[in-house]
Amino acid sequence: MSIKIVYSDLDGTMVGARGCFLRRADLAPTLEPAAALHDLLAADVTLVLVSGRTRLQLSEAARIFGADGFVGELGAVIGWKYGIEHEILRGAMPPEFGGNLYDVVMEMGLVEEIADAFPGQLALYDPWHLGHEADVMLRGRADVAEVEKWLADRGLPWLRFHDNGRLPAAAGLTPDGHQLHVYHLMADGITKGTGIAADLARRGLTPDQAIAIGDSRSDLEMAPFVRQFFLTANGAHVVEDGSPDNLTVCQGENGLGWVEAVRWALDA
Repeated sequence: MSIKIVYSDLDGTMVGARGCFLRRADLAPTLEPAAALHDLLAADVTLVLVSGRTRLQLSEAARIFGADGFVGELGAVIGWKYGIEHEILRGAMPPEFGGNLYDVVMEMGLVEEIADAFPGQLALYDPWHLGHEADVMLRGRADVAEVEKWLADRGLPWLRFHDNGRLPAAAGLTPDGHQLHVYHLMADGITKGTGIAADLARRGLTPDQAIAIGDSRSDLEMAPFVRQFFLTANGAHVVEDGSPDNLTVCQGENGLGWVEAVRWALDA
C-alpha cells in the first residue's frame, strides 16, 4: 500500500539550525529539503505538520510549506484546508470546566503554584506560550513523573505534563549545565499520536497509508498510529529506554534526516 500522507514535526525535525528549512545542523546551506518537499508535493502526497505550535502559527507554516493541514499543540488542535477549518480536542478535561484549557489553567493560578512547588525548575515559556488554546507551554528542567504526581495530589489527575524535547543551548542552560526542555501542560488522552488518529479518521485514511517524522520524546507517541516512524539523528537519544517496532533512526540530523524519511515515503 502506497504512502498517502506524511505527518511531520516541525521544530528540530523539518526545520533545524536557527529554525531554517535550508540549513544543515552545521549551518551550511542546503537545497536537499526543498527538493524533497518539491517531489513530495509533485507526487500528490499530503503533508501535515505536527507540532507544539499554535493554530495561528501552523496555519501560516502550512501555507509556506504547502501542507494541507496540521496537528497543533501536541495533538490538541487539528486543522485542515490550510488551517481554514479546525477542531479543538478536550481529551479528559472535565465538562464542568468551560472554555479552553489555557484559560482554565491561567485562571486557576496553576502556573504560579507549579513554579512555587518546583522552585527554579519551571516557568512559562514566555512569550511562546501566548496564543495557545488547549495547552500551556513551560520551560525548564523537571521530572515529568514528579510533576504529574503533584498534579494528581492537587486534585487534577486529568492533567498531563508532556516533555517536548530539549531547547537549543542558545536558549539557556540549567545551573548544572544541562539543556532546558520545553513542556506542555494539557489534558490527559491527548498526544500527537491521538491527534494523528483523529486526522486520519477524518480523511478516511488508515495508518498503513501514513508515516511520521520527529525528533523528541513526544514525537514517539506518533509511532503506533502510522506505518513507519522516523526519528532524525538529533533525536536518537530519546530511544534509550526502548523503541517502537516501526522505528527508523535517520542518519542525518534535522532537515537531512527529514529528507531520508520523505524519500522513503516516495519510494514505498
